[in-house]
Amino acid sequence: MTATVPSERRPALCAFTLAACREHTYVPRYLWLARQAPPRRLRAAARAALPFPEPESWLDVGTGDGRFPEAAKELFPYTAFDGLDPTPRVLHARVAERVEEAHVGRLTDPRVTARLRARYDVVSMLRHLEHTPDPRAELRAALTVLRPGGHLLLELPNPRSPFALLLGKWWTPHSGPGHLHLLPLNALRQELESQGCTIISTDRTAHTPYDFAVTTSRVLSTLLSPFLALLGTPLIAAAWALDLVLAPVLRHTPLSNAYRVIARKEPTAPA
Repeated sequence: MTATVPSERRPALCAFTLAACREHTYVPRYLWLARQAPPRRLRAAARAALPFPEPESWLDVGTGDGRFPEAAKELFPYTAFDGLDPTPRVLHARVAERVEEAHVGRLTDPRVTARLRARYDVVSMLRHLEHTPDPRAELRAALTVLRPGGHLLLELPNPRSPFALLLGKWWTPHSGPGHLHLLPLNALRQELESQGCTIISTDRTAHTPYDFAVTTSRVLSTLLSPFLALLGTPLIAAAWALDLVLAPVLRHTPLSNAYRVIARKEPTAPA
């Protein structure tokens, strides 16, 4: 197991994952409903790669504390999982043996891409791309560290979801910390194809049941004092129950609040 870190210290930024922002005072209470991805949902993301040959090496970008590689190992026990994150949390993931190599930094850093060039059969970015300053550059860097014929696994919030229109500014991806770019599915497809990829599959099963619960929490946290907002816990619980009831239906329709894309890097893709 190895770990790499940038040669100079940089200020910590609130980026990449909601978990990285959990200490900020403007994050509403109960946002853990959206932040904590259960192992079942993480395994579902990994399961999307089962139709392809088992990868030798897999890089999870924006991995945080490595919960996704930990869940994916149950399906790919012979795959070497590495993690990259802008925070030192990935080093804790290595100590916990959730990843074999831990890299602290950003994928678009030339030093990182040069070190990892063409090393991986799969690169995953789960709820990561929308937090990056330049998604196009992030995709280009991901393809750089992929081997020809390797696969890129992406999950993003769906800005064309009816929840985005219904909840407006209260919808978490519209106002949550660190959401810099919300990419419609068609725009992402076009960008991947322009970079020499073939789209293997797209689906809406990445739906996360949090829309009503987190929106209710945000409204209460914004409009009420902390004590009064605490009294709204039953209302938040009811909203969360509604999210859970609707989820099995929504994740198989265009109403889903997220989508998943798998793209293959063709051997003729530009370097």
